[in-house]
Amino acid sequence: MVMGVGVLATLALRLAERPLHGRARPWTAPITVWVSRRVLAILGIAHAVEGRPMRGPGAVVANHVSWLDIFAINACAPVVFVSKAEVAGWPGIGFLARLTGTVFITRDARAARTHTATLRERLADGQRLVVFPEGTSTDGMRVRPFKSTLFEALREGGSGAQDARVQPVTLIYEAPGDGDPRLYGWWGDMAFGGHLLTVLGAARQGRVRVVCHPPLPLAGGRKALAAACETAVRAGMPADRRGV
Repeated sequence: MVMGVGVLATLALRLAERPLHGRARPWTAPITVWVSRRVLAILGIAHAVEGRPMRGPGAVVANHVSWLDIFAINACAPVVFVSKAEVAGWPGIGFLARLTGTVFITRDARAARTHTATLRERLADGQRLVVFPEGTSTDGMRVRPFKSTLFEALREGGSGAQDARVQPVTLIYEAPGDGDPRLYGWWGDMAFGGHLLTVLGAARQGRVRVVCHPPLPLAGGRKALAAACETAVRAGMPADRRGV
């Protein structure tokens, strides 16, 4: 119901918003924030934000645990996700991703220059891009090494926006009581429908902590920037979850 209302409101407002503001979403982005907060509340998952979400253009770089990450990050502030191109074709999810302005990229090295130009344009528009540099989701009990490929695009794209920065963000999911700490992790060959039912079927719900680390400048080499972000994200995890 909440998502339906959000979709209808976004579609209606976007008709006037697009001609006036182009890719910018001053009217519809707050709807996405509201819907994300309501979805987490309806699911019964507490949402705790530690630190201050970055304002202004740049990138949010986070560990990737679950489809719930989309709601957890969107609930903090307006952002634009960078996603693999396959997601655009997923039933339902692809439509929602396109509706909220997601940037789709392929893994084809020949398209790297095009991707760089696209990210540069988004940064120049003042957007905050969300990137999951692990390249895949995990069970939430570890942080995988960050791939540096997209950091090159972000670093180059930083010249298109004044004061663009990158903010490392650690996502920590906590199961209720003594439940399986991997409850919210969605990884491997897990089906979305099955995992959704598992979450909905839990007798009690836990919480997701969104730890916002101090933003870093989009400068230096891509590998150094990726390493700095990975170090910050890993340091934000509980001591028993900092392994690879």
